[in-house]
Amino acid sequence: MGGKRQLKLLGGVIACLLGLLWAGQGSGIVPYPATSPMINQSPWILYGALLFVVGLALVWWSRR
Repeated sequence: MGGKRQLKLLGGVIACLLGLLWAGQGSGIVPYPATSPMINQSPWILYGALLFVVGLALVWWSRR
């Protein structure tokens, strides 16, 4: 696997994990850190879901 493919894969995995974190904080499932302005803020659920989809697309693109 080439260097660019590995970077796409790593970026996709990181984007997926961040998307899950954002959605978890937005929904209140992940209340950490307690001072985060994202906790229980519904727009962050959407932002997290969109970032997760972008991450999945990067992972898929890197595996082609």
